[in-house]
Amino acid sequence: MLKIHDITYSVEGRTLFENASVTIPTGHKIGIVGRNGAGKSTLFKLLRGELVLETGSIELPSRAKIGGVAQEVPGNEVSLINTVLAEDKERDALMKESESATDPMRIAEIQTRLADIDAWSAEGRAAALLRGLGFTEEEIHMPCSEFSGGWRMRVALAGVLFSQPDFLLLDEPTNYLDLEGALWLESYLGRYPHTVLLISHDRALLNRAVNGIVHLESKKLTLYAGGYDDFAKTRAAKRAVQAAAAKKQDAAREHLQSFVDRFKAKASKAKQAQSRVKMLEKMDKITAPEDAARVVFTFPEPEELSPPIINMEGASVGYDGKQILGNLDLRIDQDDRIALLGRNGEGKSTLSKLLSKALDPMGGRLNRHNKLRIGFFAQHQVEELDFSETPLQHLTAAMPGVFGPKLRAKLASFGLGADQADTQVGRLSGGQKARLSLLLATLDAPHLLILDEPTNHLDIESREALVEALTAYTGAVILVSHDMHLLSLVADRLWLVKDGRVSPYEDDLDTYRKLLMQGDEKTKIDKNVRAKSKSKEKAAVKPAKVYSRDEILALRSEARKCEQRMAKINEMAEKLETKLADPALYDDKPSAVMWQKKYNEVCDAKNRAEDLWMQALEKLEKAEK
Repeated sequence: MLKIHDITYSVEGRTLFENASVTIPTGHKIGIVGRNGAGKSTLFKLLRGELVLETGSIELPSRAKIGGVAQEVPGNEVSLINTVLAEDKERDALMKESESATDPMRIAEIQTRLADIDAWSAEGRAAALLRGLGFTEEEIHMPCSEFSGGWRMRVALAGVLFSQPDFLLLDEPTNYLDLEGALWLESYLGRYPHTVLLISHDRALLNRAVNGIVHLESKKLTLYAGGYDDFAKTRAAKRAVQAAAAKKQDAAREHLQSFVDRFKAKASKAKQAQSRVKMLEKMDKITAPEDAARVVFTFPEPEELSPPIINMEGASVGYDGKQILGNLDLRIDQDDRIALLGRNGEGKSTLSKLLSKALDPMGGRLNRHNKLRIGFFAQHQVEELDFSETPLQHLTAAMPGVFGPKLRAKLASFGLGADQADTQVGRLSGGQKARLSLLLATLDAPHLLILDEPTNHLDIESREALVEALTAYTGAVILVSHDMHLLSLVADRLWLVKDGRVSPYEDDLDTYRKLLMQGDEKTKIDKNVRAKSKSKEKAAVKPAKVYSRDEILALRSEARKCEQRMAKINEMAEKLETKLADPALYDDKPSAVMWQKKYNEVCDAKNRAEDLWMQALEKLEKAEK
């Protein structure tokens, strides 16, 4: 059991914890949530003994082992698997001693202890962890120096999971994982045999991987049962009760004060007035809950282009003459919201680079609208910011001729207020740096926005604001993300990048998640079973699914977007029909052929949009029954 009792701690004069207490039962999986800068990472440092408390105490079982992900794995020549194996300090020391020990009694003791700690299965367990985090069989035997910092962080994660501490502390572990790695970690944490404390802003992970939430707010720690959605509902109800109690108390105080003010000078009422003064003094003040400052993203609105904005026919792409993706027959319209699915290394980043013009096609045809503007955001761009300059200086360089107030308004539209505008980027939080990079990527109102893991380092409120901004945005969006909540609310089309191809994925995200959790072989079996027993499945009686409020809202949003898309396409079709009805158009035969082709494309898009709209309405109708 972990007992945190009346702790107080301050950083640079700012109090993060003040008489904060919480008790976490042994073996529980707990999510730690709170706004950026509230002190979550500081709490981990206090638990590890890296910082000294001002007052209070932290009690842990004697000899309990606390483990967290190392800040960095050295880029040395040690193989990945040996790096992970070395994290079990006892096994590592015993294995080294066994090579040099000569005393028969000591050799026997070493071998007995190695058997007790299951040392001989260690390589298999370490390899399974590395494979789960996205490494191939060949890669796990390669040296760490062959991998980038992000991949070495996965090795560090594998190392701490392998060592199985009694208290596992994970601080935003999915920030360096892809969707598949995040889902694997979710499953692994559910089976982890000891206590887990998880700082995360990934709503889906916090709903499925933990059974309790500790909320850090107003310098206090509060434990809630259940996942994040349960916490949010309970907290909302608690805030409503607190607000009502504060309002009621304010009315009572006002009434008492009014009596005192009216009669304190009258001798006949002096006794009663004094009595009410005492009542006021004894009344403990109930404070209404503070409303958090609203988090915002405001994307500029691009002008509308005729569809498609990108069209590929038999296109291929790769590096140094080696093809990665081929036979690409893809089309993107300005109102598309597309999520790219696929395991790491299949080519999602390659496709993103092709779409963003960072790579040229190796073959086939790729046509872009001649007025198309593209915005691209990826995590590496955050690290490429000049850390010695302020956000205001970055924006001044990006927008020559635009001055102070307008630049500050731009920064404010991405949640970077006056304080952050004049702070060196190196001193900003990860979320604030991500906001600045997103702002710079969207300055010229792109018609297509490509987002590669945009929610890393963003807190939950910022992620919800990003969902709202993308829903209102009138350009196309291509998303690569491990955040299932973001994908489910924003994407209305799914593309699967697999085996050198990109094709529409016809099932939903929940189905894709289940298939990934089952593994490749299981996926193949399930596909075969579905194909062979389709008629049986149709006949089977299944209990009706109960939809959550979030799922119903997402379906309503999808239906509304489909309806808006239909209205836009119908408007476009009407304009083209008017154009084609003009006899003068046919004086120029090439021009007439071109406009007829555009009309045919719009008609195809109309049929496709109508099908999607009907599907969305059917899903919504089923959910609302």
